[in-house]
Amino acid sequence: MNIKIEKLEQPTASIVEVMNRWENDGQLIPLVRRNRNEEELNKREQVTIEKVKQRLEKQHVYLIYLEDQLVGEINYAVDPHYLYKHEQGSVMLGITIGESEARGKGVGYQAIRQIENEVRRHGLKRVELGVFAFNKHARKLYKKLGYEEIGFIDNFTFWQGEMWRDIRMEKYINRNGSIC
Repeated sequence: MNIKIEKLEQPTASIVEVMNRWENDGQLIPLVRRNRNEEELNKREQVTIEKVKQRLEKQHVYLIYLEDQLVGEINYAVDPHYLYKHEQGSVMLGITIGESEARGKGVGYQAIRQIENEVRRHGLKRVELGVFAFNKHARKLYKKLGYEEIGFIDNFTFWQGEMWRDIRMEKYINRNGSIC
């Protein structure tokens, strides 16, 4: 299985078309986007080249390829205000495996490992991420990768008629790649 990540520098119409499909996939929306109520959960967003360019001003975005097919994206922001634990040199990580045939095959695991190496190369020391409490598969993956729960935000996202927590997890990374 050949997995690679490539930094997104300049969005193209074909990339934006794929991102648009993921952003509006009813199965993905509850997993990757905060929804404050049922109306937001059912809302569809139009991804445009301009919107992706605006994201690139705040985030490092990488495209995930499996056997040369675009199957997801992984991104991080350096020291954003929305970190649970404000510690200089931290990144907030986000990942979407948009294509169903790429899920459950280790693509997310390998992509996160690759992005951790990228973060390390830039001299950053800590990765934080949020995962919705109902997303047991993602929580299991993050624990397997060495992430530990550090807290939560109650009533964060709406799904299946109720509000769910956002569980925050972290991992410290040192220069040689081991967990601190």
